[in-house]
Amino acid sequence: MAEKKVSSLPAKLINGGVAGLVGVTCVFPIDLAKTRLQNQQGVQVYGGMMDCLAKTVRSEGYFGCYRGAAVNLTLVTPEKAIKLAANDIFRQKLAKDGHLPLWGEVLAGCGAGTCQVVVTTPMEMLKIQLQDAGRLAAQRPAPTAAQAAVPGLAQSLVAPPPARPPPRASATSITVELLKTRGLAGLYRGAGATLVRDVPFSMIYFPLFANLNALGRERVGDVQARAPFWQSFLAGCGAGSVAAVAVTPLDVIKTRLQTLQKGDGEDTYKGIVDCTRRIMAREGPSAFLKGATCRALVIAPLFGIAQGVYFLGVGETLLGLLE
Repeated sequence: MAEKKVSSLPAKLINGGVAGLVGVTCVFPIDLAKTRLQNQQGVQVYGGMMDCLAKTVRSEGYFGCYRGAAVNLTLVTPEKAIKLAANDIFRQKLAKDGHLPLWGEVLAGCGAGTCQVVVTTPMEMLKIQLQDAGRLAAQRPAPTAAQAAVPGLAQSLVAPPPARPPPRASATSITVELLKTRGLAGLYRGAGATLVRDVPFSMIYFPLFANLNALGRERVGDVQARAPFWQSFLAGCGAGSVAAVAVTPLDVIKTRLQTLQKGDGEDTYKGIVDCTRRIMAREGPSAFLKGATCRALVIAPLFGIAQGVYFLGVGETLLGLLE
């Protein structure tokens, strides 16, 4: 079967949005574990992804695994829509006689990664603060048995009363505080690191997906036979996991730079170069691969679902119903 005609921009935006909502809902707990594992420096609260999820459920409940999901679900629609639609538009503009060379595929991915940073940076900035709050709370020392046994004023004879944990932040309160203290630039902290991560990701993902999706497909003139659903889904998963693992070191740097609150003895960083140097000196090269498995498990189904939604033409169907 030949390829469908090129979708309209509104259909691309709807497809990207639906894919983002479905994908994030499915994999957000793993993304939370990724953030907490990447931010560990001195005190190792979690031993791995499963340990992190188990401790999160134990201390914060099942919905603790979805801390920060609201802001992600709100902004992932424009983020994924921009990324996928921009790539399609760039590919159409760079193609000559229905053929897109490899350099064109890479350039289209670069353009898509650059465009999405406008939405990705504030989304990630807010999400990371909410996701990492549980890790910071787990580092605070619990009251000793002696403190718990001595009530009232007698507690001060044993030890100072434990500090009250800060009130749970929300995306709204973090946004207001950042705008008050740092202006709009506060929401775009780590924009350079986000760009350095997302552009290489898109340059790897989109060409790799296009080639995996075209495997075994015959061309009739300028039109290539359409890949079946399972091939589009698996191509999205495969390309997503490869690209995700490849840029994990850049994701670690971005996460560290965007985290506002640090635990005891944890480094703060002045920029990408300073962050890279400090991580290498204090934690070694293996620290740059923290959360790599989590990233692969998040990104693979996320982009597999995205390509599945595009294949099914959800946006086109919805627009057709409204006509």
